[in-house]
Amino acid sequence: MIPGPRNLITDVAGLRVGNAEDHGIKTGTTVLVGDQPFIASVDVMGGSPGARETELLAPDKLVEGVDALVLSGGSAFGLDAASGVTDALRRLGRGFRVETAIVPIVPGAIIFDLLNKGDKDWTFNPYRALGEAALAAAAEDFALGTAGAGTGALTANLKGGLGSASLVLPGGYTVGALVVANPTGSVTVGDSAHFWAAPFEVEGEFGGRGPHAGTVSFEQSARSKRDWVSPIANTTIAIVATDAVLTKAQAKRLAVAAQDGIGRGVSPAHTLVDGDLVFSISTGERPIDQAVLNILQIGHAAAVCLSRAMARAVYLATPAPGDTLPTWREKWGR
Repeated sequence: MIPGPRNLITDVAGLRVGNAEDHGIKTGTTVLVGDQPFIASVDVMGGSPGARETELLAPDKLVEGVDALVLSGGSAFGLDAASGVTDALRRLGRGFRVETAIVPIVPGAIIFDLLNKGDKDWTFNPYRALGEAALAAAAEDFALGTAGAGTGALTANLKGGLGSASLVLPGGYTVGALVVANPTGSVTVGDSAHFWAAPFEVEGEFGGRGPHAGTVSFEQSARSKRDWVSPIANTTIAIVATDAVLTKAQAKRLAVAAQDGIGRGVSPAHTLVDGDLVFSISTGERPIDQAVLNILQIGHAAAVCLSRAMARAVYLATPAPGDTLPTWREKWGR
């Protein structure tokens, strides 16, 4: 497997990502925006999702061009981050045009991070401003770990975070993933240093510890936040992207395939208390030849990138005052 030059979702040409965070609140927002509107779809497998404007991403809905996607902390409050992005895009003249009206299309999804010991006693919802700031910061290079929407994320036993990864396929197509890892489950095997995603690791990108040795017990695979901490504050939200030309229906299948990346990256996954959701996008720069074969490869690559991105989110998390859980590096030493 060969990652792109940045090993980020922005290895898909034409995409930029911006982060904004408030470390006092222990939360933040991440925005993905394209040079041009892109085809997008979504798949939801968690039992407790929180999202905005996802219905219009179904293959039978009218609008095809999406201007940006927003991942945010803050539970329902965080959905307002997309409003800040929408306002800023409209000022830039970007959006779906209806006669003289301009309506930016900005779907979004949120994690629950309201019980991570940050100061949540705000007077005015902070997420609209965080969304606008994240859009203004959008670039090809961006921070991972304790950044953006991953700032206040927690896993079952370790601090979570924001992760990303990419792959360049033999046919020249680029696939990337961006994820906020805040699941009720564990991204490592039980209380060990070994990531569930270890079989897919590239060049020691999350510590090089390799797979867990021996058999994994049911108890190791079933540990959740109920076992380690009292707050049940969950959800993994992600975006997978490719430069291959896809229809909305094909983008939907890409989102479905990418859900396997969550299943490979955390255990347990897709639970009743998680809101697991994957957006998928196509920038439409590279036509597909041998359509079925290439679409299968792209879907598999998206799942692989997503599992790697989840491990990178946890591996790159950094400590902050008042944290309720240690980072992977604090616990395992490198």
